[in-house]
Formats: sequence, structure tokens, C-alpha cells
Amino acid sequence: MTQNTDTTKRPRRARLRWGTSLLLAGSLALSGCATGTTPSSTSTSSASASASGVGISAAAEAAPVSASSTTAETITNTAAAAEAFLATLSEEQREAVLYDYADETKTTSWSNFPVTFVERAGLNLADLTDEQKTAAMAVLEALLSDEGYATVTGIIGGDEYLLDNSSSTEESLGQYYIAFFGAPSDTGAFEVQFGGHHLGINATLDGTADAITFAPTHLGVQPAVYTNADGEEVQPFSTIYETAFAFYDSLTDDQKAVLYQGEEVASMVCEPGGTCDYPTGTGLAGADLSDEQKQLLLAVIANWAGLSDEETTATALAAIEATLDDTSVAWSGATVYDMTQGDGISFSISGPDAYIEFAAQRGSADADVDGVVTAGWGHVHTIYRDPSNDYANSVTQQESAGMGGGPGGGGTPPSGN
Repeated sequence: MTQNTDTTKRPRRARLRWGTSLLLAGSLALSGCATGTTPSSTSTSSASASASGVGISAAAEAAPVSASSTTAETITNTAAAAEAFLATLSEEQREAVLYDYADETKTTSWSNFPVTFVERAGLNLADLTDEQKTAAMAVLEALLSDEGYATVTGIIGGDEYLLDNSSSTEESLGQYYIAFFGAPSDTGAFEVQFGGHHLGINATLDGTADAITFAPTHLGVQPAVYTNADGEEVQPFSTIYETAFAFYDSLTDDQKAVLYQGEEVASMVCEPGGTCDYPTGTGLAGADLSDEQKQLLLAVIANWAGLSDEETTATALAAIEATLDDTSVAWSGATVYDMTQGDGISFSISGPDAYIEFAAQRGSADADVDGVVTAGWGHVHTIYRDPSNDYANSVTQQESAGMGGGPGGGGTPPSGN
């Protein structure tokens, strides 16, 4: 089975494993990583050089480690890293990266589409010096767990890999932005927004309430597996696939019959950056799961809700577990973890405190690489939202812009990006 992190290279705090490790390990053994998956991967990613020096992946490796295991420590370390980053900027750059906490731009400046289609808030890391890039990535280092950071840098590395190796003509591949909504501090509330193509993190940190939320957040992947500049294989979504199939394989035939929605992978209902009605009731009800199955489902949800330290993850998952009986789960597409067959999988998890969609994209968006999976299994869009606490209830989601425009303008981007 593949893993998307190598803690021997970058030892830091580990994200809390929800449920018993023996239960998860046993279920993973039942799921079986079939042919088409890759033996190993690491948290390092392609070190492509940008026009202004080292690439984002190289800056990610250079970022200093800020270990923390509690919510308060994460807030303090992230605020300190953000302040250190701000100290590297000019006055003009500081004005560009800082927004009011309640600025509605935070709801329209993230998307699953390239930055040429939907304008992002803040500063483009491609325009920063190497020192500033490293300082920007140090903010994510402080905010995320080992696994969360490996997932994010793996996504970025895949983008850079496509830029260097694919047939895509999309010039914005590899471009990522950082912005802060509210002044970074451990005594108040602020949001870290970081993203570009296939990534949109909106993390709200509130030192007063001792709370962190990652809702809403978009994680995407393309390709499924790639080889980085060091010759190492990287599979950013390995843990998501493994936990998803561990849950699926734990179900009885009767439960699968209720869960399964058909062979054709489903399209995303609530797209990143858009408004959402949070549809519920489709598929298998959480109330019909055993206690062990509920823990496996929480392990799936932790891929989004558990991006940070152990205490933050435990707090988020405890709230979700309390309403799991009122949560519904649906699945379509493949029923065996085998990337050599079919168009991949789609699933949704819809409840009062967590809404997740995982949607395989059947097209490659013209980002093809010979011998590399860049569609279906290897091109995925996801969304994580909290119907009760998106953006920590600081703003109301506005509809994001379409192609060629920033907030409030533009048409509809082409499908499959």
C-alpha cells in the first residue's frame, strides 16, 4: 500500500488516528491495494524551478518545522509564522496579502479551477523571492500535521509535474496564492487562505475560542501517482483511497446495496467556491452503521477535518461523531481499489456537521502524460464543508467567479479542470 508521507525525512507531530489502529489495519488488509496502485511515496514533491527562483515544492522542503500537538500551540505557531512571513514583505505586498476578517472576498477567491479562471486573493508565490516563498510555506508547516502537509505539498508537486511533463497549455499550473483575513494573532481570529489549481485551504484560527476549522476546503489531485525530482513516487491521495475502501469493504451486502448509486461516477453537486444547499438523505444512513463502521467512516472524514494537530482533529471528529446517525453516505463507480480499471470512484458524506464530496473527473483536461493516470482515478475534485460552521460563521458564502474574472465576474470555466 502506498503512503503519502515519509516521516523519516521531516519528523513532526502526527495527526490523530481516529478509531483503533488495529481496526483500521484489519480493514485495510481486507480492502487489498490491487494492481495499479504504487508501492511507495513520500511527502517530497517535484522541485521545478520558477521564473523567480526555486519552485514551491523546494520552498516547502526548506520551511522550518514548528511542532505542536494542541490547538493552542498550532494557533500560536501559525500566527508567529505568519508574522515572520509578513516581516519579509514590502508595505505594498503586506497590503495585498492582508484583508479584513469579515471580507466576503474570502468566499469567492478559491476554486478547483486554475488561477487564470478564478482570481485568487493575496500574493502569488511565483512573484516572491526564495526567502519569502520559504516563509510562506512555513505558515502551512505550522498549521498542518505531517500528513496534512504531505498531502498539500503532494498536490502542489503534482501540479508542477504536469507543468513540466504534460500536454497541457495552461500557463498557471504551479501558481499558488496566500492571503490572511484578519491580522494573524493568537489572541483573536484570523483565516489562512492558501491555494491554486486543485487546492483551496480556508483555515480559521481563533485564539480566543481555542478553535481551528478547515471548513470549507478543497483538495484535488492530478495525476494519481507521479515521480518527483528525486526519483521517488508520490501518491497524494493514497490515504484517502485506503480509508475510503476500508469503510466500503466493511459493509455488508445489504448495506452496499443501499449505499451504491451506480457504476457511473457522480458529478460534484457543491463545487469548490460555490454556494451549496447541502443535499442529504441519499444512500446509507449513519444510524445503520455498526460502531466499528462509524469509526472507519470517521477515518475517511479525518482526511479533511483532521489536517492539523491531534487536539484540533479530535475536537472536530467528536462533533461530527455526535451527529453521525443523521449523516448519509453514498458511493458510485468502482467497488475495488484498482487504478487499472474503470473511471474511479465518487462518494458523498452529508451530515449536520460535515459535508464531503469526492468526485472523479473522467477527463484529463488535456493534461496527459504517457503512462500516467491523469483522469478518473487520477483526476479528482473534493470539497469539505461544515453546514453549521463554514468560515467559523464569519461570512456567508457568495458564488465564486467564472473564467476570466475575479469576484463577481466572468463566465463558466470549462468542465474537467
